[in-house]
Amino acid sequence: MTPSVKILKQEILSANWYKLYKYTYSLTDKHGKELTQSREAYDRGNGATILLYNKQQRTVILTKQFRLPTFVNGNESENGMLIEACAGLLDLDNPEDCIRRETEEETGYRISHVKKIFDVYMSPGSVTEILYFFIGEYTREQKVNEGGGVDEDENIEVLEYDFEKAYGMIATGEIRDAKTIMLLQYAKLHNLFTA
Repeated sequence: MTPSVKILKQEILSANWYKLYKYTYSLTDKHGKELTQSREAYDRGNGATILLYNKQQRTVILTKQFRLPTFVNGNESENGMLIEACAGLLDLDNPEDCIRRETEEETGYRISHVKKIFDVYMSPGSVTEILYFFIGEYTREQKVNEGGGVDEDENIEVLEYDFEKAYGMIATGEIRDAKTIMLLQYAKLHNLFTA
């Protein structure tokens, strides 16, 4: 049974970086009883991510940057640095335009063709974001700058790994970012590197 949901009240708890809302809502449970509940939801907008891969070289482009939430939740040994796939918020762009822009800004590669593979609610218990997942091939000729981000607070390192090495970094715990793991697993399951 699909519950009937009605938003009764919406309050902004914080609007410092993005917006944290408190919602009071009613819903009908599986027994037909109407319940009133309150939950918080963090709205940071929707985003897009991409796995850049070179089929001939059997390599992938990833990034490494500081992520405060990982630092305060146990990633002190790496000083909060996280290896991950290129990603960014949509802002006012559609997902495909966003990921092309973010790819050039973060990695320095200007890619022409991207393929959407799926979209996912990454943390549906507390965050409203939908993340659009893409794959795209890159070549050396598509490198137009050094990457690293365009904002002064971005300090992004561009990494190129052999695919099997990157895939193995999931098991060793060197790659712990969910979107990156999903993209690498997609590449493995769909044999992106076979002729």
